[in-house]
Amino acid sequence: MSINLAVLPDVKADENAVTILDVRAYIIKSKESKKEEEEEGGSADYHSQVEGHWIDGTDKWPIANPMSLYEKYKSRRTSWGIDAIGSVIVEIELTNGINGVGISIGGEPACFIIENHFRRFLIGQDPLNIEYLWDLMWRSSINYGRKGLTIQSISAVDIALWDCAGKLRNEPVYKLLGGKTKNSLPCYATCYDPLAAKNLGFKGAKFPLPYGPADGDEGMKKNIQRIKEIRLSVGDDFPLMIDCYMSLTVGYTLKLLQLIKPYNIKWLEEHLPPDQYNGYAQVKKENRSTCLLTCGEHEYTRWGFKLLLDNYSADILQPDVTWCGGITEARRIVGLGSAYDVPIIPHCSSIYSYHLQYAFPNLPMSEFILLSPGGDSILPIFGQLFNDEPLPIDGWIHLDPNKAGFGVTLNKTNLHRPYQKDNKTK
Repeated sequence: MSINLAVLPDVKADENAVTILDVRAYIIKSKESKKEEEEEGGSADYHSQVEGHWIDGTDKWPIANPMSLYEKYKSRRTSWGIDAIGSVIVEIELTNGINGVGISIGGEPACFIIENHFRRFLIGQDPLNIEYLWDLMWRSSINYGRKGLTIQSISAVDIALWDCAGKLRNEPVYKLLGGKTKNSLPCYATCYDPLAAKNLGFKGAKFPLPYGPADGDEGMKKNIQRIKEIRLSVGDDFPLMIDCYMSLTVGYTLKLLQLIKPYNIKWLEEHLPPDQYNGYAQVKKENRSTCLLTCGEHEYTRWGFKLLLDNYSADILQPDVTWCGGITEARRIVGLGSAYDVPIIPHCSSIYSYHLQYAFPNLPMSEFILLSPGGDSILPIFGQLFNDEPLPIDGWIHLDPNKAGFGVTLNKTNLHRPYQKDNKTK
């Protein structure tokens, strides 16, 4: 029996409310000029970097990934197109002149979805009706979406709406989410050289696993040698984590967990492809080490994370706020994690995760990727996309309480809008 008594009437903005005047979806320059995004430092796509950058793998140290079993695509993640889609930047303009900005991965395909599909739900609406607008985008795209590119598109729009909301209220987004639960955020660094991270003041470091199952016993030996060398370089007590980037199998992971016991590794991250829910549960059940298990970077929406929680798949969950459904969905995931007593440490996301982490107690630390080509110095995570992205000082992030929204200013110098629309709803 249905509990609904009637079909919901259309939601309209209140009289005299500030409403959405325009929605614009951008990429970096044009689809032919990927070089601009690389030169900008990656923007929303962390992997769109110049040749030789550590984050895409090098001749000396490849990065284990789902394509590592193919020799042609082994040494560089860019060889199989990890950076092929590129960034999407959404700007929502309100009738009072305020602009809100959100970003994700998605490039021109995401621009098409936003401008040709989601736009109809946004023009003329009150930007503060974020739950309603998220639900419209989600329900209307179930037939082709649910994960991946479509949810990344929703994420970019949702983040722009939260930026609008903060600017309308003249408050940081974390205050709209419930205020702060911490005065600053401790950060660990994802990098090539954990010793550099330690010297920069970070509270821990994560590095990529070089080899996977296709490299056999010799690859495993090289992995352990690399881990041993890093542990020796940083000392016994500096927290170390390993990113496996969806590259391993259940058996290989269990063997690796045994072999790294002497090196005091804090966690092993994303060891299996994201859809292997039973495999994640099996590894966690059979893990006999003190090393924690994490995943969720490539999971989407509360339903995906509920499945991970119900299966007891991980000790820590790592949604990317710019991919998983935006702030609206990320706070639901945070609530789910709290109910299961599983902490949330978002995958990167810079300012977007910082505001979420300020607002909720079960997000204990932040990830910061060292995106200098050698991974040994601090640069903005989103490259030159913003003029004032906050950077960690001695391993801590501090948000300015006097900056409204997400507190950053979009640099529109190299943006291109591939699907120009008028201000009609369709």
